[in-house]
Amino acid sequence: MILKGFKENSKSKYLNKLLSKRQVNVTNTKVSSIGVILNVDEFDDLDTFRDLADAIKVHHNRLKVVVYSESKKDALLSWVECFNPKDFGWNGAINNPGLQTFVDESFDVLLSYYQEDLLELKLITASSKSKFKVGVLQTDERLNDLIIKTNVKEFDVFSKELTKYLTILNKI
Repeated sequence: MILKGFKENSKSKYLNKLLSKRQVNVTNTKVSSIGVILNVDEFDDLDTFRDLADAIKVHHNRLKVVVYSESKKDALLSWVECFNPKDFGWNGAINNPGLQTFVDESFDVLLSYYQEDLLELKLITASSKSKFKVGVLQTDERLNDLIIKTNVKEFDVFSKELTKYLTILNKI
């Protein structure tokens, strides 16, 4: 029990280190790839992200989704990479090779679609090498470049606002 507390503390320190080093570099390059970090315990309609990719004119093979769940739902989510708290080690080390590949990929836009304040979700968002990070309202505003204040269940509002801001920023 004590070791679990130390482990959480080490992950939290690593997150703060990542966020303090973060440099925002927003360019006006067109969006050709999208990464999505999703908490399936809050929102589980994965097909809406394919529709969003169509609206932004991103091919489905350039859309990658990773899903976080406290409980294992691997059979239900066969076309996405699933992760849970056991996939993280000391100092935020990622023990899941598929998740590490996702983090290392440089997406044009990363969507952090979760509201629950979970350290593992924030670690993936902060560790990602994505160029432009977008999320719904979260407690730590350092995570994302653009925050769209909406409820996770209101995906249509999020989608409209995202396309509006990406158009304003000359990304689509």
